[in-house]
Amino acid sequence: MFVLRTHIPRILLSLIFLGAGFNGWVVILGFDPVFPTSPKAMELLTGYLLVLEKSTELVCGLLLLLNFFIPATLAILAPIVVNILLFHLFVDPTLLPLVIIVCVLEAYLLWIYRSNYKSLFEKNTRLHL
Repeated sequence: MFVLRTHIPRILLSLIFLGAGFNGWVVILGFDPVFPTSPKAMELLTGYLLVLEKSTELVCGLLLLLNFFIPATLAILAPIVVNILLFHLFVDPTLLPLVIIVCVLEAYLLWIYRSNYKSLFEKNTRLHL
């Protein structure tokens, strides 16, 4: 049962980010997007920023799907997810339902893997050489 509680949200989140990254690369290469996208986001993300964002989404989606480096991948995606949420809350609410799903999946997986982040919050850490 524990497997279903971790694998299903991980795979769903991976598919969303794989789709978003793929869709972004389709736009970068000059084609029309395959999936619905926010025109305001495309105006904001231009040049290297779009390449950086969509490459990160694609790589993180692949890592989640393959079940590699999950705690690190979730840590990398956390600020991206917060940025996406704030953008769709304040600028373009058209895809807000999908963003809320992404936030719930990300928060749930961060909670499941919370033991991996405990050392980040230690007051006095020792350097082990």
